[in-house]
Amino acid sequence: MAVSYNRLFHLMIDKKISNTQLKDMAGISANIITRLKKNEYVSLESIEKICFALNCEVGEVLYFIPDNSKES
Repeated sequence: MAVSYNRLFHLMIDKKISNTQLKDMAGISANIITRLKKNEYVSLESIEKICFALNCEVGEVLYFIPDNSKES
């Protein structure tokens, strides 16, 4: 199962927050921003910091993409 952080970037656009501002507000590294842009693994601790900084819920930041290639 993959993760998409597109909701985070839409939320940032709505709130007029840049990547640098998010980095500073949430106390995360530039590497985390890069990982988010690539939809790569980001720790729950980092997601928590982002949600706290943006005053939002996890579902407003990410969603899971089911892996349709696996059979149940």
